[in-house]
Amino acid sequence: MTARRIGAEASGIVEAVLEGGPATLPAELRSHRVSPVESKIKVRHYGGYEHFERDPGGAVDGTPAVFRWTGRTRIAE
Repeated sequence: MTARRIGAEASGIVEAVLEGGPATLPAELRSHRVSPVESKIKVRHYGGYEHFERDPGGAVDGTPAVFRWTGRTRIAE
């Protein structure tokens, strides 16, 4: 039964929240739905990308996965 549960979770979608980064990042961009194995999220914002990585602590059952801000890159012109 454990193998079935792991397989179901791996194919599903989980809620994720983004923490840190610029104060100008709108609240609606701080909530995402991602694969449970996703380790990074990149959000386009003001001529660049804000980068977030999954908190290694992991999500507790029923709570969103937390991704913390790691930096920003500019879009090449």
